[in-house]
Amino acid sequence: KDRKTVRVVQGIPELGCQEYGDDPVEMAMIWRSENAKVIHVVDFDSSHEHSHKNFDILGEICESVIIPVEFGGGISDINDAEEALNLGAFRLVIGSLAYTNQDEFIKIFEKFGPQKISAAIDVIDNELVVKGRKEKTGILAVDYAKRLSEIGVNRLIVTDVKRNGMLEGPNINLCKDVAEITNCRVTLSGGISGYQDLIAVQNASQFGIDSVIVGRSLYENKFSCQKIWRVAESGIFD
Repeated sequence: KDRKTVRVVQGIPELGCQEYGDDPVEMAMIWRSENAKVIHVVDFDSSHEHSHKNFDILGEICESVIIPVEFGGGISDINDAEEALNLGAFRLVIGSLAYTNQDEFIKIFEKFGPQKISAAIDVIDNELVVKGRKEKTGILAVDYAKRLSEIGVNRLIVTDVKRNGMLEGPNINLCKDVAEITNCRVTLSGGISGYQDLIAVQNASQFGIDSVIVGRSLYENKFSCQKIWRVAESGIFD
């Protein structure tokens, strides 16, 4: 956000931001040096202002690390998707567009395929929320997940918004429900507070949760990186 590395409270800038550095590219290189296997990048400016002011940073990150970069934030049409992929993103995470303009999402999905296109499901009290997590839809997250799986999506990034960046522990049951109703591979996001949470997610991998996004707890040194990377080698860390 604003060309800096930040933690956004519950992913909603209006609730507050914590800066972790002035150079996202340097930060990505630090995580790579700590043996990260995938870097997850969210452009909050693009997702809330549709400005794409940070696309150049995405390109620099992709050029600076030799690991996959997963990118989300403000993808609003097929041209945005193509630009982000051309800049080097390994996989895109598309959120609101899949709900507000399903036809455009399907165009993107059909052109680039399930290996390059995943879908985000942001959830408050089991309900799907969109447009920067500000707008309720009245749709249960599991019902929306099933709709996406019927399109052919096989990777879902599921975020419990209330836990996101709050270090309150992950909502494993929500992700299990999504995985079981869709047979999709699920990436859990939100609430990871330490090593034991990673172990809890690993223990739930049999239900279809195969990876996890970790943010604040990494930046604030809530556990030793050595332990994290050992879990990473087992295949659940994203």
